[in-house]
Amino acid sequence: MDDEEVTELIPGLPEELALECLTRLHYSAHRVSSQVCKRWRDLLQSKDLYYHRKQIGFTQKAACLVQALPVQLQSESKPMGQPRYGISLFDPVTLSWDRIAPVPKYPDGLPLFCQVISTEGKLILMGGWDPSSWEPVRDVFVYEFTTQRWTQCAHMPSVRSFFAAGAVEGKVIVAGGHDESKNALNSTWGFDIKKNEWSELSRMSEERDECEGVAIGSEFWVVSGYGTEAQGAFKSSAEVYEIGSGEWRRVEDAWGVSRCPRSCVEVGRGKNGNSLMCLAEADAAVQVGACGVELGEWTLVTGAAYQGAPHGFYLMDRKEGRNCKLIKINVPDEYSGFVQSGCCVEI
Repeated sequence: MDDEEVTELIPGLPEELALECLTRLHYSAHRVSSQVCKRWRDLLQSKDLYYHRKQIGFTQKAACLVQALPVQLQSESKPMGQPRYGISLFDPVTLSWDRIAPVPKYPDGLPLFCQVISTEGKLILMGGWDPSSWEPVRDVFVYEFTTQRWTQCAHMPSVRSFFAAGAVEGKVIVAGGHDESKNALNSTWGFDIKKNEWSELSRMSEERDECEGVAIGSEFWVVSGYGTEAQGAFKSSAEVYEIGSGEWRRVEDAWGVSRCPRSCVEVGRGKNGNSLMCLAEADAAVQVGACGVELGEWTLVTGAAYQGAPHGFYLMDRKEGRNCKLIKINVPDEYSGFVQSGCCVEI
């Protein structure tokens, strides 16, 4: 169909009705639909349509997991080298699994310990260690579900590992972690996807290595972590960045356990407001390597009962708060590998 001939979204239908039809397309159909004509492509990739779909309840939440890929075997059934990681996609409604295409720069496996976050229906992957050299990288990639393609973006301003990351009101934020010399950091940067630009934000009051980032409303929480001279002594406090004021505030006793918070922080909602809980303590079945991704009323929880035990996959009803129970789900063998981290993407 010639783009120049298309003056209506759907010939013969009023514009408003045609828009509602396209709004109801499942995200898996966006790639093919965007090839119909330029006007459909521009609409399906626009921020306006995304927020319209979200407002009327036609976005779908899914979990994107940085997950160990199936092991390749050498002769005599010996595994090849270190684990390779890819991104798995889990749909909590259909309980179906899929694999996102590899990042072109890393066709044989993602950077180790990379971070994934999501904003405005896009998936952002950043940082980690090169899987071949184990050197920290500053790479940033954005995955667009409409086109099912990766785009490389502006590098992170500096090398940092094991940092907190999240997205609040469309802005990506990274804070803490450590530099190439393993010095803990308190610096914070924001990334504007549309402008493909980084800007420095105000610093936290203290350094926090191996911290966890959590977005709660218009706030970005950096949970726990430790200073350079106190490696492994995880703090009970958190620091909270308010998008509106651009300032930090400290919250004492926010993290009630003396363990690494990475990937296992759950936001509970009670009578007295939000509280943080450790998913590794939710059930003995996930006390090792726990990872959780909030998916609306449910949280996908993965982990093992002990070191070396098979990895289990569960759904947790978030309405139950701290009294929640884990419901085990069956997972295809190719998606049963260790989950390093993950995020919710609303597509």
